[in-house]
Amino acid sequence: MTDDVVDVLIIGAGASGASVAWSLADTRMRIVCMEQGDWTNPSEYPTTAANWESQAYGPYNINPNVRGRDTDYPINNDESAVAVVNFNGVGGSTILYGAHFPRLHPSDFKVKSLDGVAEDWPIDYATLEPYFAQNDRVMGVSGLSGDPMYPPKQPPLPPLPMGLVGETLARGFNKLGWHWWPSDSAIISQPYEGRDKCLNLGPCLSACAQGGKSSTDITYWPEAIRRGVELRTRCRVREITVNEQGFADGVVYYNADGEECYQRAEVVVMACNGVGTPRILLNSTSARFPDGLANRSGMVGKNLMFHPVGFVQGVFEERLDSHKGPQACCILSKEFYESDTTRGFVRGYNMQITRGSGPLNTAMAGYTQGTIPWGPGHHEAFRKRFDHVAAIGIIGEDLPEEHNTVTLDTELTDSDGVPSPKITYRYSDNSLKMIEHGLARGEEAMQAAGAVEITKAGPLRDTGWHLLGTARMGNDPETSVVNHWGRSHDVKNLFIVDGSIFVTGGGVNPASTIQACALYIADTMKKNLANLFD
Repeated sequence: MTDDVVDVLIIGAGASGASVAWSLADTRMRIVCMEQGDWTNPSEYPTTAANWESQAYGPYNINPNVRGRDTDYPINNDESAVAVVNFNGVGGSTILYGAHFPRLHPSDFKVKSLDGVAEDWPIDYATLEPYFAQNDRVMGVSGLSGDPMYPPKQPPLPPLPMGLVGETLARGFNKLGWHWWPSDSAIISQPYEGRDKCLNLGPCLSACAQGGKSSTDITYWPEAIRRGVELRTRCRVREITVNEQGFADGVVYYNADGEECYQRAEVVVMACNGVGTPRILLNSTSARFPDGLANRSGMVGKNLMFHPVGFVQGVFEERLDSHKGPQACCILSKEFYESDTTRGFVRGYNMQITRGSGPLNTAMAGYTQGTIPWGPGHHEAFRKRFDHVAAIGIIGEDLPEEHNTVTLDTELTDSDGVPSPKITYRYSDNSLKMIEHGLARGEEAMQAAGAVEITKAGPLRDTGWHLLGTARMGNDPETSVVNHWGRSHDVKNLFIVDGSIFVTGGGVNPASTIQACALYIADTMKKNLANLFD
């Protein structure tokens, strides 16, 4: 197919790939998106079966090394304090995410100016604000306007019910005089755009068979396809090729039968997340780019950021019905989000209130912790905990550091023989101090809310949901990979739109900001079509 040329080739069909495909469809160009995974069938999601909780330990595990589908790629986490968790398929990790949907704060774009660490973004919150709003409308975001921690914004749908968990923790925050607010959630609280509302079933992290959770396979993709975008599944891209002039001219990929194929393209857009994107770029070597495509700066794969996570759980005497409602979306507190150097660290963290788990996970966690015995006394201990717990997740900002990297493993490969990513990552002293502070404040909040038993843990290992910073944007080609609108400094027809372009990570879940960036980049591309490569 070497004589078949598409105008735009997008690699990855997750949060950012879907957004940019939807936006670029306005141009009527021939747009193809390649996704190494496949469509998922909501009728086969775990929650349609009685054993839905146990499936999270196997075929729907958040960790690809445990899940082990042939559409996944294994990841070497041996030298990392955090294990990467993601999902490969149409919709990407939005299939299994919790749909907690805050935006980065204005201060998050000016960390160097405000705190003297990391770097400033070449864009700011105001640049992205219209795209945040556009994304909220397309995804279907539920929330409450008026949060004093943000500039004015208006979610398109009312907030999700707080439930007894939210009400209980809110009383604790009120007692302490701390900020809290209903979470912005990519879960619809009312019927919206042909989808029915959330039924408060609870198991959002096992994929939503109801369709109330806004994953991009049911928000952006149907409309993008109706407008002419071609989505090809089971297409695993191995490398991007370049011509003699240094432009990307296509990709080598494997189809569902494992056959090596080639697709030519005028423009290539990377949307593979902060691990998948550097993996492909580093594997795309040539005489012009011996260290990986678009990597003359040497920054591809460096400055990997996760979000350090701590966890505080409280057991309450009163029943909280805590297995009901979206597990990750309730209320949140930004009391300790902005920098205060008297705490002994810079930047800050978000306190995300989460609900309890289902019966199986409650029993297994209690058994592991030694609070629910196996055998005599099991049912009595179980009853004291099931639907009687609430939790606070401490989500901390992770500053970029060059020694935290994604590289190519020399031995481990995926099922098509493509080198797997190797993660090298360690927590900074700043992150450890931040989590320690957050755990102590979480314990205070639980005590104020009336918890009779409190446990703390962190930083945790299997929390690599947010993959950021490994191909960051910037004005200086020596210290960044793409410019202020996502175009590669080195390869003028190569764009990156996923979380790898983040300069700093903030202290909140990044999906909303990733999609706003993708929409901003797509819109800027459309405004510059006449001189796109100048």
